[in-house]
Parts: sequence; structure tokens; C-alpha cells
Amino acid sequence: MSNVLVIAEHLDGKLNPATAKTVAAAQALNPAAIDIVVLAADPAAVAAQAAQLAGVRTVRTVANPANAHAIAQVQAPQIAQLAAGYSHVFAPSTTFGKDLLPCVAALLGVNQISDLMAVDGSHAFKRPIYAGNAIITVEAPADQIVVASVRTASWPEAAQGGNASIEAANVSATLPTHTRYLGLAAGASDRPDLQSAKRVVSGGRGVGSEENFRVIYNLADKLGAAVGASRAAVDAGYVPSDLQVGQTGKIIAPELYVAVGISGAIQHLTGIKDAGTIVAINKDGDAPIFEIADIGLVGDLFQILPELEAALG
Repeated sequence: MSNVLVIAEHLDGKLNPATAKTVAAAQALNPAAIDIVVLAADPAAVAAQAAQLAGVRTVRTVANPANAHAIAQVQAPQIAQLAAGYSHVFAPSTTFGKDLLPCVAALLGVNQISDLMAVDGSHAFKRPIYAGNAIITVEAPADQIVVASVRTASWPEAAQGGNASIEAANVSATLPTHTRYLGLAAGASDRPDLQSAKRVVSGGRGVGSEENFRVIYNLADKLGAAVGASRAAVDAGYVPSDLQVGQTGKIIAPELYVAVGISGAIQHLTGIKDAGTIVAINKDGDAPIFEIADIGLVGDLFQILPELEAALG
């Protein structure tokens, strides 16, 4: 039977919803046990949140001032040591997981499986390739530990209501000193996080300028939504790169995705293919985005968006 260790992603004392989705992927293995490891300077608050996830047996905490910030080179040796006795090590395929897991896999001497989207067996998984246009099955050696990142857009959040035990883990790994935390630069926003938001409004090249992008922000505020953008809008300088949705940006799965002035390049569609309802607003009725949209509005976005805002009250 499988025993899965899930690496918790958290920031400022709050557990990232991506961790709950990673637990859901672990549950698909029907394992004997699922444990979560929380590395932090003071892991108590995050551990309490993780313990509430259904299906989790134990939350293991590693309290160390060196873990105050998520530095892959510092956390990987600790996780590699904790991995003993587990058949699988999972983490979300977010910026956090993509940075950390390759280091863990290298220390364990195994190949990493990326973007796990379905479980076929204890060591067989499906993952997307070619910008999501094809799905392949990857089979890991049965005698090796599986280190895998979970495509969070493909999984629901694990239910609440769990009551896992919380215990401190004893880690004696030697931590490197050549990598250190200097600072974190992030844009301040009261809007929901793009990666985990239930509703997202995105703008593309058709918005026309950084100044015009205010119509996207206004609609997002009306909907209580996060704001995203196509690569074309980012490259044009309308918005910062952390808002980019798509193959080279963020892969998201909101319940509602509103694409405004976005033509629908395959790289962008890769990032939203798991969205619940897709609404496209574009003046070009032949734009590829309409082929995958659930609702399409052909017209001038600068006329349609104010009307939508007015209708929302």
C-alpha cells in the first residue's frame, strides 16, 4: 500500500488551497496513509489548518528559523530526509512546487513526474504534453519513490472535516549556506489570488493599452474576481507578468473565466481548459476563443463591459 507525504504550501500563516488539491490527488491512490509536512519558523497555525483536511492521518511539523521563507535549496534536504518510509512525495505544481520538487527528486536520486492530472495506478499517472493537446501516461519504476507535482487545475480541493494528529518531526539534515533569502517583491492587491480564485476576468491585446485595462479591473471588482491577462497583453506592457495566464503563465481552473479582447492562442487556452464556464468577449467573431467558450459575445468590449457592470448593479 502507498504512503504519501504531501508538502504544504503556505504564506503568512495561511495554507494555500493548492495543498488541499494535492491531498485530493493523493487520495486517488487509495493509500494506506496521507501525511502533510509543514516547514516554517512557527508551523502551528498552518499545521492546524492542514489537520482539518479530510483523509490526512498526520501533520508533521518542522520548526526552524531557516524555514521562515520557502527556499528550495534549504527545504529540500529536510524533505528528502523525511521522505524515508513513504512511497510518494507530492507537492502542488505551482511556483512553489516547481522550484522545490526538482531539488527533492535530485537528492532522492529519482526522476520527477510533473503536472500529474490523473492516477491510473500506484506508479502510473497521466500528464499533459504539447501545451495540453495530448495526454500521456507515465509509469515510474515500482521500486522507487515517486516524486510528483500535481496539476492543481485538474483536481478539486479535498474536503474539510478532518482531525489529523499534529506531531513535531525530528530533522537533522545539513542545510546549505550558499542560498539565502534577500526579499520578496510582490504587487499589493485586495483582489483574490489568481491561482486559486473562483472567478477570473482576463484582458488581452484587444484592450489596447495599460490605461484601458481599467475596464478589466472594474468588471473584476464587480464580480469579486481576480484579474488575469494574455501573454500578448503582458508583452505589450499593459499589466505585470504575474497576471499572465497560459502555458508560460499560470494554469488556472476557476468556476467562471471571462476572456476580454483575447483571441485564444493555444498557449492561452492551455491555461484555462479546466475552467468551469468560459465567457468570451471579442469584436472578431472568428476568434479561436469562441470555439471553446460556453458563452460568446461579439462586439466592442468598451461598450459591452460598461453595460455588464451596470447590469450587475
